[in-house]
Amino acid sequence: MPTNYTNAYQRQIKNRNFLAPTGFKFILNRAPKVAFFSNAANVPGITLGETSQPTYLKEIPVPGDHMTFDDFTLRFLVDEDVKNYMEIQNWMRGLGYPETLKEIYNLQQEKKNVDMSKSNTMDIYSDGTLTVLGSSQNALFKVNFSDLWPYNLTTLQFDATDTDVNYFTAEVSFKYTIYDITDLGGTDL
Repeated sequence: MPTNYTNAYQRQIKNRNFLAPTGFKFILNRAPKVAFFSNAANVPGITLGETSQPTYLKEIPVPGDHMTFDDFTLRFLVDEDVKNYMEIQNWMRGLGYPETLKEIYNLQQEKKNVDMSKSNTMDIYSDGTLTVLGSSQNALFKVNFSDLWPYNLTTLQFDATDTDVNYFTAEVSFKYTIYDITDLGGTDL
């Protein structure tokens, strides 16, 4: 009998501190200026599809084999020279090349230390890492995103009637291939 109590005790949570929403830092390889001024980010939700097993009385829901990952959204303060805003806008313009094909070629050349002549794929994505901090501002774990690309960037709305100075924030939404939550050493949690 004592072993059951011992096992139950060993399975209890050791760290009783709560996770705070203010403790994080984000690194976006292709757009470091955006990451520096980031002030809100999310760990995207996931949805597991379902299928139904038919029976003569009713259909029984069972787990499916298709997962849907929500988008990753990052909010950042816009610097006065709009350098960080333009990092994302130029990335998006390169992906969509609204004026000429030269825009996507310029996007390809932005990546430093990459010999494009040896690559057979387009370099249009970026990896990113959201590091979550604990109550004492120490890193707890990482959320590693693979192949991020922006698809939505909010507007900058100027208004001369504002009486208070509210500094601009912009929000960018990303699609990605997958994300993994790991400890600081890279082992899956």
